[in-house]
Amino acid sequence: MVGVAARRAGFQQRRALRKAVEKVVAGLMQPGLMVIDCAGLGFCDSSGISSLIAIHQWLSARGSTLRLAAVPPAVARIFRLTGLDQLVGVYPTASEALAVDGGGAAASSPADTSASTHAAVQG
Repeated sequence: MVGVAARRAGFQQRRALRKAVEKVVAGLMQPGLMVIDCAGLGFCDSSGISSLIAIHQWLSARGSTLRLAAVPPAVARIFRLTGLDQLVGVYPTASEALAVDGGGAAASSPADTSASTHAAVQG
């Protein structure tokens, strides 16, 4: 899981977000699930959307899945308007994002969640 400490996801934060994701993925023993906790995110522009799409594609190419959790209402609206919520799963809480597989059942082994790695994105 990647915890987003930044209040903004825009042009200035795109590299930090990508580095945080790469750091977490590098620590995984096998492909799996990555959840980005967006609880503190108050703003997301087109650069942030593009970064999330690139992260989704990057993870997908490695057999992993990206999910977003605890997205504030204003940011969730942006995700709906851009269609990001159709590409990446958006869940009310990180716990729910970790507990559900693609079919709606509890996941048997969603990545290496025992250590639940957090990498903060500053911005």
